[in-house]
Amino acid sequence: MAEKFTYRGKSLEELKQMDLNEFAKLLTSRKRRSLSREILKKAAPLLKKIRDTNEGKRKKPIKTHLRTMVVLPEMLGLTIGIHNGKEFNEVLIQEEMIGLYLGEISQTRKKVTHGAAGIGATKSSTASASKAK
Repeated sequence: MAEKFTYRGKSLEELKQMDLNEFAKLLTSRKRRSLSREILKKAAPLLKKIRDTNEGKRKKPIKTHLRTMVVLPEMLGLTIGIHNGKEFNEVLIQEEMIGLYLGEISQTRKKVTHGAAGIGATKSSTASASKAK
């Protein structure tokens, strides 16, 4: 039997029915502060796009540079392109992501993979290259 998802003791249905101020009370103080300040200024256009997508008015995927935006319950099921400094990483928002920052979901750094050393990269490769001549 699968366990039902809860966030701070609230079920998913309860979270979706909450307004923004009630949901903010469940967050940590840092996220509550950033959410209250962002909503007033930068995040309003992003929230409008999210609400339009949920109502079916918008067909395009949502792209954003706002990595400090907190994932809200109304974002569930949407694919959001989060800018990582170079490109937009498309991420499907799931229940476990509620309360995280968008920047925590879209990584900015890749794992470094080194190739094989070329001629002249080591002393032995230079010596063998000169012998071949």
